[in-house]
Amino acid sequence: MAKREELIVGLDLGTTKVCAVVGEVTREGMDVVGVGTFPSAGLRSGVVVNIDQTVYSIKKAVEEAELMAGCEISTVFAGVAGTHVQSLNSHGVIAIKNREVTQSDVERVLDAAKTVALPFDRQILHVLPQQYLVDDQDGIHHPIGMAGVRLEAKVHIITGMSSAVQNIVKCCERAGLQVQDVVLESLASSEAVLDLDEKQLGVALIDIGGGTSEIAVFQNNSIRHSTVVGLGGNHITSDISVGLRCSMDEAEKIKKKYGCALVEMVNQQDVIEVGSVGGQKPRQLAQSILTQIIEARVKEILDIIEWELVRSGVIESLHAGIVLTGGVSLLPGIRELAERVFDLPVRIGVPYCFGGLGDVVKNPIYSTAAGLLMYGKDSGAGMPMRVSGGKLVSIFEMLKRWYKEFW
Repeated sequence: MAKREELIVGLDLGTTKVCAVVGEVTREGMDVVGVGTFPSAGLRSGVVVNIDQTVYSIKKAVEEAELMAGCEISTVFAGVAGTHVQSLNSHGVIAIKNREVTQSDVERVLDAAKTVALPFDRQILHVLPQQYLVDDQDGIHHPIGMAGVRLEAKVHIITGMSSAVQNIVKCCERAGLQVQDVVLESLASSEAVLDLDEKQLGVALIDIGGGTSEIAVFQNNSIRHSTVVGLGGNHITSDISVGLRCSMDEAEKIKKKYGCALVEMVNQQDVIEVGSVGGQKPRQLAQSILTQIIEARVKEILDIIEWELVRSGVIESLHAGIVLTGGVSLLPGIRELAERVFDLPVRIGVPYCFGGLGDVVKNPIYSTAAGLLMYGKDSGAGMPMRVSGGKLVSIFEMLKRWYKEFW
């Protein structure tokens, strides 16, 4: 087996599934070498509600990814979502010490920008620079080396509930994994499905998952707004379950097999078979009834997202339109419905910039996990990974690392 110097692992902890993707950093970019998924039962709307079930799902997903990649996974980048995630824009100002901007000055101005009053139960997840100003000269993205006396930074700060973040980290640690960083899922997804032209022109990424819909708006290559809406695919499934009087499992199967987000796209004569509860015989219903239920809920989700974009004042800057991703974006007709709701061009975003097993993750359900790989690569993180070989290899590698550190 070829020696692998640097592998990165993204762990997407979703409401419907836990997904682990292993990526290998190459000269050309990133190769996907392993993928593992397992149904998630311990999370609701991105928040851990059962630690034991979450740990079990993580272990199963990681084991599958390890088997495919032929390595042992020890550290991961974990995605975080949920309505507890909030964001705000902030501003920091400092005096430049030696009349020339250094890395130290940039770090100081970012520290100044993130000194905002937060409740004791919240923590900062990300401080994302939008632009720098040197002596009132704006639009600067890389100020190091520039001459001036005053440095300002405009930043986007993303915060989360400390307990929710700690529970995610705790679940990973109980599964035998070290968390290198906790990353907002919409920020990760944007790394995998958006291109630079869209980020420059102005685009909104909408990641509609099982329990939540995450929104991230970009312009001039920096994030302008982010938020999480507590609605997703599970709410559509719940509506189908109630409307067709069937179990949630049956409703999920029907949604995946016959689901459509536009009534006009289905034949009024088509019928579907619906399994009943309580041991009764299956019934036959018109597919248009199912589609009406789905369209109503999807339109409600999209309307709430549009209201959020209007409220935040960013909808006028979306010159590149909307990019939909996440599992719900696989619903036939959702792109056409979204174009009507937003009155903007809409496309379905899939991870596209990966080699190796890149075709395996070329699906909206893998956007977050694949994006975590790109986030890890951009942050300069990567871990030497051990080829599977039992505890003896692990102990040998650990001793070798200690020797390098202390000698």
